[in-house]
Amino acid sequence: MSAEIHYIDTPHPVTGVTNSKLAIWLFLASEVMLFGGLFSAYILLRVGSPSWPHGPELLNIPLATVNTMVLITSSVTMVMAWASLMLNSLTKFRVYMSATILLSLVFLVIKYFEYASKFAHHHYPSTDNFYGIYFTLTGLHGLHIVGGILVNAYLLLVAGSAFKKAPKMFTGRVEAAGLYWHFVDLVWIFLFPALYLL
Repeated sequence: MSAEIHYIDTPHPVTGVTNSKLAIWLFLASEVMLFGGLFSAYILLRVGSPSWPHGPELLNIPLATVNTMVLITSSVTMVMAWASLMLNSLTKFRVYMSATILLSLVFLVIKYFEYASKFAHHHYPSTDNFYGIYFTLTGLHGLHIVGGILVNAYLLLVAGSAFKKAPKMFTGRVEAAGLYWHFVDLVWIFLFPALYLL
């Protein structure tokens, strides 16, 4: 005898959200604390060092600007993927989710070239505090991008059967993945000016 799991596709009367949405918001709260701690460390190190280097002198602003536009565009395609499911268009969902994954890969390729340039000039996390913070923050952000790609690729692969079997539940999963993806993009929106422009 299997027990039914409640509030998968209907909001809980107390929280007003589904289980998946509540879970993703709790997870994102923990992620805010993680990145908040790292941003706080960066601020304390920078304020405490009179000779802290400035990002524009050491980092590639044009590449980072392109990456910013890539991630903002991927947020739009992620919203369009979810909206396509709300309109019962599985074909459009596949197009927009594929575009989101492709843009994510473009971001990682650009980041690879940026890292390769740093390593070619013998700049590593152990070089100084600036590069330690730079590689830690951007590397952790990159791992979150990889996680988003894996989740989105899974949702794309199972879309046909999952959407036909339980459309509301699958749409909720895509919405939760979208919330995560918007968080990852938002982190970059803070990283870009903090590391590259100031």
